Amino acid sequence: MERTLDDCQYSSDYNQQQSQDVAMNSAVRLELMGLPDTDENELRRLRGQLRRSLLELDVADVRLARSSGDVPSGAKSGQLIAAGTLVVTAAPFVLRQVFQLVDTWLKNRPVRGIKVELGGRTIELSDASIAERERLIDAFLASHEPADADETDIDQMQTLTS
Repeated sequence: MERTLDDCQYSSDYNQQQSQDVAMNSAVRLELMGLPDTDENELRRLRGQLRRSLLELDVADVRLARSSGDVPSGAKSGQLIAAGTLVVTAAPFVLRQVFQLVDTWLKNRPVRGIKVELGGRTIELSDASIAERERLIDAFLASHEPADADETDIDQMQTLTS
């Protein structure tokens, strides 16, 4: 099939739009924190369940996260996949849905909690009450909104995480 100049221009416009869409999205790192007796296979199974649930939302992508630790000597791969960790890429307006799904998913699962990292800041969703987790999530997300975010929410988040 022959490509015309118009096809190339369309492809270039499409690629430029895709790049802009990715730039407007946020990446959220989700790390499952297993119970003391949880092994890597169990974490992988739970990660798969959470990944499938997240893909039902209007997210751009859900990928397996790379381990931040050192690669063991003799390993063939340059990077290891972290057993219980995902990276979710989503538009800012979808982040609340991601947090709500994660919070709901966490119930009745054999994990201690989920560590959530967004924009260099981290919170842990674990054994706090439902109301406390909701306040924590609201304050955490408010701190990632544009500069007009309510200062009260940011102060509240710092109090909850201290």
